[in-house]
Amino acid sequence: MQLLRRTGLAALAFIFLLGTALAAAAQEQPLRAGSKRFTESYILAEVLAQTAAPHTAVAPVVRQGLGNTAIVYEALRSGGIDVYAEYTGTIALEILKGQASMTREEMNAALRPLGLGVAVPLGFNDGYALAIRAADAERLGIRTLSDLAGRRELRFGLSNEFIGRADGWQGLAARYGFIQAPTGLDHGLAYEAIAAKQIDVMDIYTTDAKIDHLGLRVLEDDRHYFPRYDAVLLYRLDLPARLPAAWAALQQLEGRIDEHAMIAMNARAELQGVAFDVIARDFLAAAQPGARAAAQRGEGARGFMAKLFGPDLGRLARQHLLLVAISVAVAILIAVPVGVAVFGHLRLRALVLGATGLLQTIPSLALLAVLISLLGVIGTLPALIALTLYSLLPIMRNTVTGLAEVPTGLRDAGIALGMTGGQNLRAVLLPLAMPTLLAGVRTATTIAIGTATIAAFIGAGGFGERIVTGLALNDRELLIAGAVPAAALALLSEALFESLEYLLRRPYRGPGTDPGP
Repeated sequence: MQLLRRTGLAALAFIFLLGTALAAAAQEQPLRAGSKRFTESYILAEVLAQTAAPHTAVAPVVRQGLGNTAIVYEALRSGGIDVYAEYTGTIALEILKGQASMTREEMNAALRPLGLGVAVPLGFNDGYALAIRAADAERLGIRTLSDLAGRRELRFGLSNEFIGRADGWQGLAARYGFIQAPTGLDHGLAYEAIAAKQIDVMDIYTTDAKIDHLGLRVLEDDRHYFPRYDAVLLYRLDLPARLPAAWAALQQLEGRIDEHAMIAMNARAELQGVAFDVIARDFLAAAQPGARAAAQRGEGARGFMAKLFGPDLGRLARQHLLLVAISVAVAILIAVPVGVAVFGHLRLRALVLGATGLLQTIPSLALLAVLISLLGVIGTLPALIALTLYSLLPIMRNTVTGLAEVPTGLRDAGIALGMTGGQNLRAVLLPLAMPTLLAGVRTATTIAIGTATIAAFIGAGGFGERIVTGLALNDRELLIAGAVPAAALALLSEALFESLEYLLRRPYRGPGTDPGP
Protein backbone atom coordinates (compact mmCIF):
# COMPACT_ATOMS: atom_id res chain seq x y z
CA MET A 1 0.00 0.00 0.00
CA GLN A 2 2.80 2.33 0.91
CA LEU A 3 4.52 1.48 -2.37
CA LEU A 4 1.36 2.33 -4.29
CA ARG A 5 1.07 5.64 -2.44
CA ARG A 6 4.69 6.52 -3.24
CA THR A 7 4.19 5.53 -6.86
CA GLY A 8 1.07 7.68 -7.07
CA LEU A 9 2.84 10.65 -5.53
CA ALA A 10 5.74 10.20 -7.92
CA ALA A 11 3.31 10.06 -10.87
CA LEU A 12 1.56 13.22 -9.70
CA ALA A 13 4.91 14.96 -9.29
CA PHE A 14 5.93 13.86 -12.78
CA ILE A 15 2.65 15.14 -14.28
CA PHE A 16 3.06 18.44 -12.44
CA LEU A 17 6.62 18.88 -13.67
CA LEU A 18 5.61 17.90 -17.20
CA GLY A 19 2.75 20.39 -17.15
CA THR A 20 5.08 23.09 -15.83
CA ALA A 21 7.62 22.35 -18.56
CA LEU A 22 4.94 22.41 -21.25
CA ALA A 23 3.55 25.67 -19.92
CA ALA A 24 7.04 27.17 -19.87
CA ALA A 25 7.66 25.95 -23.39
CA ALA A 26 4.38 27.50 -24.52
CA GLN A 27 5.32 30.80 -22.90
CA GLU A 28 8.72 30.77 -24.58
CA GLN A 29 7.47 30.36 -28.14
CA PRO A 30 9.36 32.82 -30.33
CA LEU A 31 7.91 35.83 -32.07
CA ARG A 32 7.59 34.94 -35.75
CA ALA A 33 7.83 37.87 -38.14
CA GLY A 34 7.09 37.38 -41.84
CA SER A 35 7.79 39.28 -45.02
CA LYS A 36 6.66 39.47 -48.60
CA ARG A 37 9.10 39.07 -51.47
CA PHE A 38 10.37 42.60 -51.98
CA THR A 39 13.19 44.60 -50.45
CA GLU A 40 11.21 46.83 -48.11
CA SER A 41 9.30 43.92 -46.61
CA TYR A 42 12.54 42.00 -45.96
CA ILE A 43 13.97 45.00 -44.10
CA LEU A 44 10.83 45.66 -42.05
CA ALA A 45 10.67 42.01 -40.95
CA GLU A 46 14.21 42.36 -39.57
CA VAL A 47 13.26 45.65 -37.87
CA LEU A 48 10.34 43.93 -36.14
CA ALA A 49 12.42 40.95 -35.04
CA GLN A 50 15.33 43.02 -33.75
CA THR A 51 12.99 45.42 -31.93
CA ALA A 52 11.35 42.53 -30.10
CA ALA A 53 14.52 40.47 -29.51
CA PRO A 54 15.66 42.13 -26.22
CA HIS A 55 12.21 41.49 -24.74
CA THR A 56 11.78 37.79 -25.52
CA ALA A 57 13.16 34.68 -23.85
CA VAL A 58 13.62 32.99 -27.23
CA ALA A 59 15.15 34.73 -30.24
CA PRO A 60 12.52 35.85 -32.78
CA VAL A 61 12.19 33.89 -36.01
CA VAL A 62 12.16 35.78 -39.31
CA ARG A 63 10.36 34.03 -42.17
CA GLN A 64 11.55 36.00 -45.16
CA GLY A 65 10.28 36.14 -48.74
CA LEU A 66 7.09 34.13 -48.24
CA GLY A 67 5.61 35.37 -51.51
CA ASN A 68 2.80 37.71 -52.42
CA THR A 69 0.05 39.12 -50.21
CA ALA A 70 -2.16 36.03 -50.42
CA ILE A 71 0.55 33.69 -49.15
CA VAL A 72 1.80 35.92 -46.32
CA TYR A 73 -1.76 36.67 -45.21
CA GLU A 74 -2.56 32.94 -45.19
CA ALA A 75 0.57 32.35 -43.10
CA LEU A 76 -0.70 34.89 -40.58
CA ARG A 77 -4.21 33.43 -40.46
CA SER A 78 -2.94 29.88 -40.03
CA GLY A 79 -0.51 30.83 -37.25
CA GLY A 80 2.64 30.30 -39.31
CA ILE A 81 3.69 33.84 -38.40
CA ASP A 82 2.55 36.31 -35.73
CA VAL A 83 3.04 39.68 -37.43
CA TYR A 84 4.20 41.35 -40.62
CA ALA A 85 4.30 44.83 -42.12
CA GLU A 86 1.32 45.46 -44.40
CA TYR A 87 -0.22 48.52 -46.06
CA THR A 88 -3.64 50.05 -45.41
CA GLY A 89 -4.64 50.15 -49.08
CA THR A 90 -3.77 46.47 -49.45
CA ILE A 91 -5.71 45.52 -46.32
CA ALA A 92 -8.81 47.48 -47.36
CA LEU A 93 -8.95 46.51 -51.03
CA GLU A 94 -7.02 43.26 -51.45
CA ILE A 95 -7.56 41.44 -48.15
CA LEU A 96 -10.95 42.72 -46.97
CA LYS A 97 -12.32 43.50 -50.46
CA GLY A 98 -13.66 46.75 -49.05
CA GLN A 99 -13.39 50.41 -49.95
CA ALA A 100 -10.24 52.51 -50.13
CA SER A 101 -11.79 54.88 -47.61
CA MET A 102 -11.89 52.25 -44.82
CA THR A 103 -10.59 53.57 -41.51
CA ARG A 104 -8.30 51.61 -39.22
CA GLU A 105 -11.25 51.07 -36.85
CA GLU A 106 -13.34 49.61 -39.68
CA MET A 107 -10.47 47.35 -40.70
CA ASN A 108 -10.11 46.07 -37.14
CA ALA A 109 -13.85 45.41 -36.90
CA ALA A 110 -13.67 43.31 -40.08
CA LEU A 111 -10.48 41.50 -39.05
CA ARG A 112 -11.46 40.76 -35.44
CA PRO A 113 -13.60 37.67 -36.27
CA LEU A 114 -10.54 36.26 -38.05
CA GLY A 115 -8.37 36.70 -34.97
CA LEU A 116 -6.35 39.48 -36.60
CA GLY A 117 -5.80 43.18 -36.03
CA VAL A 118 -4.15 46.30 -37.45
CA ALA A 119 -1.98 48.54 -35.27
CA VAL A 120 1.23 50.58 -35.06
CA PRO A 121 1.33 52.88 -38.12
CA LEU A 122 5.04 53.01 -38.88
CA GLY A 123 5.04 56.54 -40.28
CA PHE A 124 5.32 56.32 -44.07
CA ASN A 125 3.15 55.81 -47.13
CA ASP A 126 4.42 53.40 -49.79
CA GLY A 127 1.92 53.68 -52.59
CA TYR A 128 1.60 52.15 -56.01
CA ALA A 129 2.39 54.31 -59.03
CA LEU A 130 3.48 53.93 -62.65
CA ALA A 131 6.86 55.15 -63.84
CA ILE A 132 8.48 55.80 -67.20
CA ARG A 133 12.01 56.75 -68.21
CA ALA A 134 12.36 60.50 -67.63
CA ALA A 135 13.88 61.04 -71.11
CA ASP A 136 10.89 59.34 -72.74
CA ALA A 137 8.48 61.35 -70.59
CA GLU A 138 10.09 64.59 -71.77
CA ARG A 139 10.16 63.51 -75.41
CA LEU A 140 6.53 62.36 -75.43
CA GLY A 141 5.14 65.03 -73.11
CA ILE A 142 3.93 62.53 -70.52
CA ARG A 143 3.38 63.82 -67.02
CA THR A 144 0.20 62.11 -65.75
CA LEU A 145 -1.41 58.69 -66.04
CA SER A 146 -4.04 60.19 -68.34
CA ASP A 147 -1.24 61.04 -70.78
CA LEU A 148 -0.51 57.32 -71.15
CA ALA A 149 -4.00 56.35 -72.29
CA GLY A 150 -3.51 56.89 -76.01
CA ARG A 151 0.07 55.65 -76.21
CA ARG A 152 -0.33 52.24 -77.86
CA GLU A 153 3.37 52.07 -78.70
CA LEU A 154 4.47 52.00 -75.05
CA ARG A 155 5.20 48.57 -73.59
CA PHE A 156 3.88 47.97 -70.08
CA GLY A 157 5.82 45.56 -67.83
CA LEU A 158 3.93 45.14 -64.56
CA SER A 159 4.47 42.88 -61.56
CA ASN A 160 2.31 39.75 -61.62
CA GLU A 161 0.76 40.62 -58.27
CA PHE A 162 -0.19 44.13 -59.47
CA ILE A 163 -1.85 42.68 -62.57
CA GLY A 164 -4.01 40.38 -60.44
CA ARG A 165 -4.78 42.64 -57.48
CA ALA A 166 -8.22 44.15 -56.83
CA ASP A 167 -6.53 47.55 -56.53
CA GLY A 168 -4.19 46.89 -59.44
CA TRP A 169 -4.20 46.87 -63.21
CA GLN A 170 -7.84 46.07 -64.06
CA GLY A 171 -9.27 48.89 -61.99
CA LEU A 172 -6.53 51.27 -63.09
CA ALA A 173 -7.11 50.44 -66.76
CA ALA A 174 -10.85 50.97 -66.35
CA ARG A 175 -10.35 54.33 -64.61
CA TYR A 176 -7.95 55.69 -67.25
CA GLY A 177 -9.08 53.81 -70.34
CA PHE A 178 -5.80 51.95 -70.87
CA ILE A 179 -5.91 49.51 -73.77
CA GLN A 180 -2.32 48.26 -73.57
CA ALA A 181 -1.73 44.58 -72.77
CA PRO A 182 0.86 44.43 -69.95
CA THR A 183 3.56 41.79 -69.64
CA GLY A 184 3.86 40.14 -66.22
CA LEU A 185 7.32 40.48 -64.63
CA ASP A 186 8.94 40.02 -61.26
CA HIS A 187 9.11 43.44 -59.60
CA GLY A 188 12.90 43.36 -59.23
CA LEU A 189 13.44 42.25 -62.83
CA ALA A 190 11.18 45.01 -64.15
CA TYR A 191 13.76 47.62 -63.13
CA GLU A 192 16.39 45.81 -65.17
CA ALA A 193 13.97 45.53 -68.10
CA ILE A 194 13.09 49.25 -68.11
CA ALA A 195 16.77 50.20 -67.84
CA ALA A 196 17.52 47.93 -70.85
CA LYS A 197 14.58 49.52 -72.76
CA GLN A 198 12.79 46.18 -73.02
CA ILE A 199 9.72 47.79 -71.45
CA ASP A 200 8.66 51.44 -71.22
CA VAL A 201 6.28 51.61 -68.25
CA MET A 202 6.36 49.72 -64.95
CA ASP A 203 4.57 49.74 -61.62
CA ILE A 204 6.66 50.97 -58.70
CA TYR A 205 6.42 51.38 -54.96
CA THR A 206 6.93 55.03 -54.13
CA THR A 207 9.71 54.22 -51.65
CA ASP A 208 11.73 52.19 -54.18
CA ALA A 209 15.37 53.22 -54.21
CA LYS A 210 15.91 52.66 -57.92
CA ILE A 211 13.46 55.32 -59.10
CA ASP A 212 15.99 58.14 -58.94
CA HIS A 213 18.95 55.83 -59.54
CA LEU A 214 17.61 54.79 -62.96
CA GLY A 215 16.24 58.23 -63.87
CA LEU A 216 12.56 57.32 -63.84
CA ARG A 217 9.66 59.72 -63.64
CA VAL A 218 6.74 58.79 -61.38
CA LEU A 219 3.53 59.75 -63.18
CA GLU A 220 0.87 61.76 -61.42
CA ASP A 221 -2.30 59.85 -60.51
CA ASP A 222 -4.48 62.71 -61.78
CA ARG A 223 -7.74 60.77 -61.43
CA HIS A 224 -6.87 59.69 -57.89
CA TYR A 225 -7.20 55.93 -58.39
CA PHE A 226 -4.64 54.71 -55.87
CA PRO A 227 -5.46 54.95 -52.14
CA ARG A 228 -2.88 55.62 -49.46
CA TYR A 229 -0.73 52.65 -48.52
CA ASP A 230 0.35 53.58 -45.01
CA ALA A 231 2.63 50.95 -43.48
CA VAL A 232 1.12 49.27 -40.40
CA LEU A 233 1.47 46.01 -38.50
CA LEU A 234 -0.99 43.25 -39.32
CA TYR A 235 -0.87 40.84 -36.37
CA ARG A 236 -2.58 37.96 -34.59
CA LEU A 237 -4.78 39.16 -31.75
CA ASP A 238 -3.25 36.64 -29.34
CA LEU A 239 0.22 38.18 -29.75
CA PRO A 240 -0.10 40.95 -27.11
CA ALA A 241 -1.22 38.43 -24.47
CA ARG A 242 1.32 35.79 -25.47
CA LEU A 243 4.34 38.08 -25.72
CA PRO A 244 3.35 41.30 -23.91
CA ALA A 245 6.88 42.73 -23.55
CA ALA A 246 7.66 42.11 -27.23
CA TRP A 247 4.37 43.68 -28.29
CA ALA A 248 5.03 46.73 -26.10
CA ALA A 249 8.43 47.10 -27.82
CA LEU A 250 6.83 46.86 -31.28
CA GLN A 251 4.39 49.60 -30.36
CA GLN A 252 7.36 51.92 -29.84
CA LEU A 253 7.94 51.81 -33.61
CA GLU A 254 4.82 53.90 -34.20
CA GLY A 255 5.67 56.88 -36.40
CA ARG A 256 9.42 56.20 -36.30
CA ILE A 257 10.01 55.38 -40.00
CA ASP A 258 9.34 58.20 -42.44
CA GLU A 259 9.50 57.92 -46.23
CA HIS A 260 13.05 59.32 -46.46
CA ALA A 261 14.29 56.77 -43.91
CA MET A 262 12.60 53.91 -45.76
CA ILE A 263 13.97 54.98 -49.15
CA ALA A 264 17.45 55.22 -47.62
CA MET A 265 17.17 51.71 -46.15
CA ASN A 266 15.93 50.31 -49.47
CA ALA A 267 18.85 52.01 -51.24
CA ARG A 268 21.41 50.42 -48.94
CA ALA A 269 20.00 46.99 -49.76
CA GLU A 270 19.50 47.42 -53.51
CA LEU A 271 22.34 49.76 -54.46
CA GLN A 272 25.02 48.92 -51.89
CA GLY A 273 24.30 45.25 -51.25
CA VAL A 274 24.10 45.64 -47.45
CA ALA A 275 22.42 42.72 -45.66
CA PHE A 276 18.87 43.21 -44.39
CA ASP A 277 19.73 42.46 -40.77
CA VAL A 278 22.57 45.01 -40.84
CA ILE A 279 20.28 47.69 -42.26
CA ALA A 280 17.68 47.03 -39.56
CA ARG A 281 20.33 47.06 -36.83
CA ASP A 282 21.73 50.36 -38.05
CA PHE A 283 18.30 51.95 -38.19
CA LEU A 284 17.46 50.89 -34.64
CA ALA A 285 20.91 51.89 -33.40
CA ALA A 286 20.70 55.36 -34.94
CA ALA A 287 18.68 56.64 -31.97
CA GLN A 288 21.43 55.63 -29.55
CA PRO A 289 24.45 58.00 -29.29
CA GLY A 290 27.59 56.46 -30.70
CA ALA A 291 25.84 53.23 -31.59
CA ARG A 292 25.58 53.83 -35.34
CA ALA A 293 29.30 53.94 -35.96
CA ALA A 294 29.75 50.70 -34.09
CA ALA A 295 26.87 49.10 -35.97
CA GLN A 296 28.27 50.11 -39.36
CA ARG A 297 31.63 48.42 -38.89
CA GLY A 298 31.96 45.65 -41.44
CA GLU A 299 28.66 46.52 -43.16
CA GLY A 300 29.99 46.63 -46.72
CA ALA A 301 28.60 44.66 -49.60
CA ARG A 302 29.65 41.04 -49.66
CA GLY A 303 31.51 39.59 -52.62
CA PHE A 304 30.37 36.51 -54.52
CA MET A 305 32.50 34.02 -52.56
CA ALA A 306 31.23 35.44 -49.28
CA LYS A 307 27.66 34.97 -50.52
CA LEU A 308 28.35 31.48 -51.85
CA PHE A 309 30.02 30.22 -48.67
CA GLY A 310 27.99 32.39 -46.30
CA PRO A 311 27.03 31.25 -42.80
CA ASP A 312 23.62 30.13 -44.08
CA LEU A 313 25.12 27.50 -46.44
CA GLY A 314 24.91 24.61 -43.96
CA ARG A 315 21.34 25.39 -42.93
CA LEU A 316 20.15 25.78 -46.51
CA ALA A 317 21.89 22.56 -47.58
CA ARG A 318 20.22 20.60 -44.74
CA GLN A 319 16.82 22.02 -45.61
CA HIS A 320 17.24 21.29 -49.32
CA LEU A 321 18.48 17.74 -48.72
CA LEU A 322 15.62 16.96 -46.34
CA LEU A 323 13.02 18.28 -48.79
CA VAL A 324 14.43 16.15 -51.60
CA ALA A 325 15.14 13.00 -49.58
CA ILE A 326 11.80 12.84 -47.79
CA SER A 327 9.69 13.68 -50.85
CA VAL A 328 11.45 11.14 -53.11
CA ALA A 329 11.33 8.44 -50.41
CA VAL A 330 7.58 8.95 -49.94
CA ALA A 331 7.09 8.97 -53.71
CA ILE A 332 8.90 5.61 -53.96
CA LEU A 333 6.67 4.13 -51.25
CA ILE A 334 3.60 5.26 -53.19
CA ALA A 335 4.62 4.94 -56.85
CA VAL A 336 6.28 1.50 -56.85
CA PRO A 337 3.35 -0.42 -55.25
CA VAL A 338 0.83 1.46 -57.40
CA GLY A 339 2.90 0.78 -60.53
CA VAL A 340 3.07 -2.91 -59.68
CA ALA A 341 -0.67 -3.03 -58.93
CA VAL A 342 -1.77 -1.45 -62.22
CA PHE A 343 0.84 -3.13 -64.42
CA GLY A 344 -1.40 -6.01 -65.47
CA HIS A 345 -4.49 -3.85 -66.12
CA LEU A 346 -4.02 -1.84 -69.30
CA ARG A 347 -6.96 0.55 -68.92
CA LEU A 348 -6.37 1.18 -65.24
CA ARG A 349 -2.65 1.67 -65.93
CA ALA A 350 -3.38 4.27 -68.60
CA LEU A 351 -5.83 6.06 -66.29
CA VAL A 352 -3.43 6.16 -63.32
CA LEU A 353 -0.42 7.23 -65.38
CA GLY A 354 -2.52 9.86 -67.13
CA ALA A 355 -3.73 11.30 -63.82
CA THR A 356 -0.20 11.30 -62.43
CA GLY A 357 1.08 12.97 -65.59
CA LEU A 358 -1.59 15.64 -65.24
CA LEU A 359 -0.01 16.69 -61.94
CA GLN A 360 3.19 17.54 -63.83
CA THR A 361 1.34 20.16 -65.86
CA ILE A 362 0.32 22.20 -62.79
CA PRO A 363 2.75 25.12 -62.27
CA SER A 364 4.73 24.77 -59.05
CA LEU A 365 3.60 28.04 -57.47
CA ALA A 366 -0.04 27.34 -58.34
CA LEU A 367 0.15 23.91 -56.71
CA LEU A 368 1.81 25.37 -53.62
CA ALA A 369 -0.88 28.05 -53.36
CA VAL A 370 -3.64 25.41 -53.59
CA LEU A 371 -1.95 23.26 -50.94
CA ILE A 372 -1.55 26.23 -48.59
CA SER A 373 -5.25 26.99 -48.97
CA LEU A 374 -6.24 23.35 -48.34
CA LEU A 375 -3.86 22.70 -45.45
CA GLY A 376 -3.98 26.12 -43.82
CA VAL A 377 -0.22 26.08 -43.26
CA ILE A 378 2.88 27.31 -45.07
CA GLY A 379 6.44 26.04 -45.09
CA THR A 380 7.73 22.48 -45.17
CA LEU A 381 4.50 20.43 -45.26
CA PRO A 382 2.97 21.85 -48.48
CA ALA A 383 6.43 21.89 -50.07
CA LEU A 384 6.94 18.18 -49.28
CA ILE A 385 3.52 17.25 -50.64
CA ALA A 386 4.13 19.19 -53.86
CA LEU A 387 7.58 17.66 -54.38
CA THR A 388 6.18 14.18 -53.70
CA LEU A 389 3.42 14.67 -56.28
CA TYR A 390 5.94 15.82 -58.88
CA SER A 391 8.13 12.77 -58.16
CA LEU A 392 5.38 10.19 -58.68
CA LEU A 393 5.24 10.09 -62.49
CA PRO A 394 8.86 9.17 -63.38
CA ILE A 395 9.00 6.49 -60.67
CA MET A 396 5.61 5.00 -61.50
CA ARG A 397 6.15 5.09 -65.25
CA ASN A 398 9.59 3.46 -64.99
CA THR A 399 8.21 0.80 -62.64
CA VAL A 400 5.62 -0.17 -65.25
CA THR A 401 8.15 0.07 -68.09
CA GLY A 402 10.71 -2.04 -66.22
CA LEU A 403 8.18 -4.77 -65.53
CA ALA A 404 7.05 -4.73 -69.16
CA GLU A 405 10.65 -5.17 -70.33
CA VAL A 406 11.10 -8.48 -68.47
CA PRO A 407 11.13 -11.24 -71.15
CA THR A 408 8.03 -13.43 -71.13
CA GLY A 409 10.17 -16.56 -70.84
CA LEU A 410 11.77 -15.40 -67.60
CA ARG A 411 8.41 -14.29 -66.23
CA ASP A 412 6.94 -17.73 -66.96
CA ALA A 413 9.99 -19.58 -65.66
CA GLY A 414 9.31 -18.49 -62.10
CA ILE A 415 5.72 -19.74 -62.30
CA ALA A 416 6.93 -23.02 -63.82
CA LEU A 417 9.25 -23.49 -60.87
CA GLY A 418 6.22 -23.33 -58.56
CA MET A 419 6.58 -19.75 -57.34
CA THR A 420 3.51 -17.83 -56.27
CA GLY A 421 2.75 -14.52 -57.98
CA GLY A 422 4.24 -12.59 -55.05
CA GLN A 423 7.36 -14.72 -54.98
CA ASN A 424 7.81 -14.35 -58.72
CA LEU A 425 7.43 -10.58 -58.39
CA ARG A 426 10.00 -10.28 -55.61
CA ALA A 427 12.54 -12.82 -56.89
CA VAL A 428 12.31 -12.36 -60.67
CA LEU A 429 10.35 -9.38 -61.96
CA LEU A 430 11.45 -6.57 -59.63
CA PRO A 431 15.17 -7.49 -59.67
CA LEU A 432 15.13 -7.55 -63.49
CA ALA A 433 13.15 -4.28 -63.61
CA MET A 434 15.39 -2.61 -61.04
CA PRO A 435 17.73 -0.74 -63.47
CA THR A 436 14.76 0.89 -65.20
CA LEU A 437 13.02 1.59 -61.88
CA LEU A 438 16.22 3.14 -60.51
CA ALA A 439 16.43 5.38 -63.58
CA GLY A 440 12.97 6.68 -62.67
CA VAL A 441 14.08 7.43 -59.12
CA ARG A 442 17.12 9.18 -60.57
CA THR A 443 14.92 11.40 -62.75
CA ALA A 444 12.57 12.11 -59.84
CA THR A 445 15.49 13.13 -57.63
CA THR A 446 16.82 15.54 -60.24
CA ILE A 447 13.35 17.06 -60.66
CA ALA A 448 12.97 17.38 -56.89
CA ILE A 449 16.34 19.12 -56.48
CA GLY A 450 15.35 21.74 -59.05
CA THR A 451 11.75 22.15 -57.93
CA ALA A 452 12.74 22.40 -54.26
CA THR A 453 14.14 25.86 -54.99
CA ILE A 454 10.53 27.01 -55.48
CA ALA A 455 9.73 25.91 -51.91
CA ALA A 456 11.50 29.02 -50.59
CA PHE A 457 8.58 31.10 -51.93
CA ILE A 458 6.46 29.70 -49.09
CA GLY A 459 9.11 29.71 -46.37
CA ALA A 460 10.34 26.11 -46.66
CA GLY A 461 13.99 27.17 -46.96
CA GLY A 462 16.61 25.47 -49.09
CA PHE A 463 18.89 27.04 -51.68
CA GLY A 464 15.87 28.74 -53.23
CA GLU A 465 15.96 31.15 -50.29
CA ARG A 466 18.99 32.83 -51.86
CA ILE A 467 17.36 32.81 -55.29
CA VAL A 468 14.18 34.43 -53.97
CA THR A 469 16.16 37.12 -52.17
CA GLY A 470 18.36 37.66 -55.22
CA LEU A 471 15.25 38.19 -57.36
CA ALA A 472 13.89 40.73 -54.88
CA LEU A 473 17.17 42.65 -54.91
CA ASN A 474 18.00 41.98 -58.57
CA ASP A 475 21.30 40.64 -57.20
CA ARG A 476 22.83 38.30 -59.80
CA GLU A 477 25.59 37.15 -57.46
CA LEU A 478 23.08 36.06 -54.81
CA LEU A 479 21.00 34.31 -57.48
CA ILE A 480 24.07 32.38 -58.63
CA ALA A 481 25.05 31.68 -55.00
CA GLY A 482 21.71 29.86 -54.69
CA ALA A 483 21.81 28.16 -58.10
CA VAL A 484 25.39 26.82 -57.83
CA PRO A 485 24.87 24.70 -54.67
CA ALA A 486 21.60 23.35 -56.13
CA ALA A 487 23.46 22.38 -59.32
CA ALA A 488 26.27 20.83 -57.28
CA LEU A 489 23.69 18.78 -55.37
CA ALA A 490 22.18 17.60 -58.67
CA LEU A 491 25.63 16.56 -59.92
CA LEU A 492 26.31 14.73 -56.66
CA SER A 493 23.04 12.88 -56.97
CA GLU A 494 23.87 11.92 -60.57
CA ALA A 495 27.23 10.54 -59.45
CA LEU A 496 25.53 8.53 -56.69
CA PHE A 497 22.98 7.00 -59.04
CA GLU A 498 25.66 6.30 -61.65
CA SER A 499 27.54 4.32 -59.00
CA LEU A 500 24.39 2.41 -58.04
CA GLU A 501 23.64 1.56 -61.67
CA TYR A 502 27.23 0.40 -62.15
CA LEU A 503 26.88 -1.94 -59.20
CA LEU A 504 23.63 -3.31 -60.60
CA ARG A 505 25.25 -3.93 -63.99
CA ARG A 506 28.16 -5.88 -62.49
CA PRO A 507 27.68 -9.67 -62.75
CA TYR A 508 27.28 -11.42 -59.41
CA ARG A 509 30.17 -13.68 -58.39
CA GLY A 510 29.44 -15.92 -55.47
CA PRO A 511 32.01 -16.84 -52.82
CA GLY A 512 34.75 -19.04 -54.19
CA THR A 513 33.94 -18.19 -57.78
CA ASP A 514 36.96 -17.99 -60.01
CA PRO A 515 37.22 -14.35 -61.07
CA GLY A 516 38.68 -15.45 -64.40
CA PRO A 517 41.55 -13.91 -66.31
